[in-house]
Amino acid sequence: MNTIVRFSNVDRAETIKRMTSETFDLVVIGGGITGGGIALDAASRGMKVALLEKNDFASGTSSKSTKLIHGGLRYLKQFDFWLVKEVGSERAIVHKLAPHLVLPEKMLLPLIENGSYGKWLTSIGLKVYDILAQVTGDDKRKMLEKKEAMALEPLLPKKILKGAGYYAEYRTDDARLTIENIKTSLQHGTQALNYAEVKDFIYTDNKISGLEVKDVISEEAFKINTKYVISAAGPWVDELRSRNNSKKGKRLHLTKGVHLVFPHEKLPVKQSVYFDIPDGRMMFAIPRGKVTYVGTTDTNYNDDKDRVRVGLADAMYLLSAVNNMFPKINLEMEDIISSWAGLRPLIHEEGKSASELSRKDEIFTSETGLISIAGGKLTGYRKMAERVVDRIAKKMEEEYDTTVAPCTTDSIPLCGNDFKKFKHVKKYIAAVHERIKADGFTEYDAWFLVTNYGKQTEIILEKYEVMEGDHVSRMAKAELHFGIAYEMVQNPMDFFIRRTGRLYFNIESISQLMDVVFEELQAVFAYDQATLLSYKQDLKAAIKDHSDFSLDRERV
Repeated sequence: MNTIVRFSNVDRAETIKRMTSETFDLVVIGGGITGGGIALDAASRGMKVALLEKNDFASGTSSKSTKLIHGGLRYLKQFDFWLVKEVGSERAIVHKLAPHLVLPEKMLLPLIENGSYGKWLTSIGLKVYDILAQVTGDDKRKMLEKKEAMALEPLLPKKILKGAGYYAEYRTDDARLTIENIKTSLQHGTQALNYAEVKDFIYTDNKISGLEVKDVISEEAFKINTKYVISAAGPWVDELRSRNNSKKGKRLHLTKGVHLVFPHEKLPVKQSVYFDIPDGRMMFAIPRGKVTYVGTTDTNYNDDKDRVRVGLADAMYLLSAVNNMFPKINLEMEDIISSWAGLRPLIHEEGKSASELSRKDEIFTSETGLISIAGGKLTGYRKMAERVVDRIAKKMEEEYDTTVAPCTTDSIPLCGNDFKKFKHVKKYIAAVHERIKADGFTEYDAWFLVTNYGKQTEIILEKYEVMEGDHVSRMAKAELHFGIAYEMVQNPMDFFIRRTGRLYFNIESISQLMDVVFEELQAVFAYDQATLLSYKQDLKAAIKDHSDFSLDRERV
């Protein structure tokens, strides 16, 4: 198994002591997928790297995407061939790096009367898509007749359906992809800390030489010395640029994307569908385990960045769109079991609507040396990291006469990717199920473990064997203690939302596991009563925010 480095808030004081006792080549601000990718890229080239996140890792945009590593088919319509080529090619690379996290997902594109895509243009478009993305073998696009499309997805609207395109995408868990990038960077020497907020910059001769940081947990302040700083803070990039007095020229344009989650039996699509909405947008419906989720929207956002919620209007818009495409289904508000809303930190362009804005990333460099990166897509995180670390490498070579190695992240397996014996993730899932089924666990339980943790499931199963209680609570404890020891879990939200995705994909399990999780966390971190009560209120508020669409909820 790949070496796994202890990564625990139990060791928080020692981590901070190490961070304050040396000078780093690079400090990365922001523990999302971009920051995690940058840390891995820079550390694997030999740089001394620290990563700071003011909340939990992946707690912003990087846990709230559509959770697809996809090629951006719709960008062909905008003639953004460069973006399609880059992210299309990246899909296969990221799948190779983490085959348990980045899973092949066939996508059906229904062709309907008066829809966005005609048969001829779709055929040509998907062909171009295959060429740009270097798609090979069975993943190459197919054009389906109406009867073939209905056989694949009987819920499609038979009266207006004319056929379909059928092509390859990949599904992921964005928060898990983020934490595995960060954990892999630890193997190359990165030091990382969540709940560590950068409050200000320290300057020497008008150049950034360090950071003033607040430990959000202890509320104590500390300083870190560094040669260079990259801000990968997503929606908060402009706030840090303002603090650095460098918010000039281009600025961010935040847009909100929302997703709704239904029990699979309420929206029993057999496979993923990318379909038309009457207003001309497109939407995904994606089956995942016990649920099907749909999304997304693309609307301007100027509200609280720390509490982005799906509003009633958002939910009604998506419900209407789903019911329009799947006339045999009559989804209602009470069928929604969970939801999420995230922000896209795009680059503002005058006169363009939210959905017209480019998804390309941009790099800003201030006179004081702050390098900021924004924009981009989840799929392109590795190339974004390479571009911005190339800039740091060039600076180090010019200013310190240091030779920096080239990027090799296209060949660094992420934690959990060690399937030599099984050669295929599905075979390992079957083997895990064989080991746990006697205790009452289902194929879904084995699938959940492996598609979250890969071969790290072995560590969890070892912990499971020594835990006390019924089989469900024992497995939850094993998962939790793995998260505490190796993934910086500090509180219940870290566990239920970012590390396991339960709030989105298995929300009913939270009430079943809540007491045992709080009990174990209390034993490890010795929360005082005020902290314990605060975390309980936070978790209840998170559940309400994500699953309650009553009018009372709107007034909160």
